[in-house]
Amino acid sequence: MRNSSTEKVIRHRDRLRASGMRPIQLWVPDTRTSEYAARIERQCLALRNDRAEIDVLAFSEAAAADIEGWK
Repeated sequence: MRNSSTEKVIRHRDRLRASGMRPIQLWVPDTRTSEYAARIERQCLALRNDRAEIDVLAFSEAAAADIEGWK
C-alpha cells in the first residue's frame, strides 16, 4: 500500500508527463568534498593573469553595471 505523499508524487509526475515533460537524472559535482575545493583552486590559479579571463571578467563587470541595483 502506498502512502499519501507517494501518491501525490506519482500524480504530480503523471501531470507533468501529460503536459509533455519527461524526467531526467542530472549529476553534478559534489561541492562538499575537499577534492572539489582543491580542483576549483587549481583552476582559479591557472586562470590568474590569463588575458582571456581578464577580458571576460571586465565584460561581465561592465554588463552587470548596466543592471539597475546590481552591486
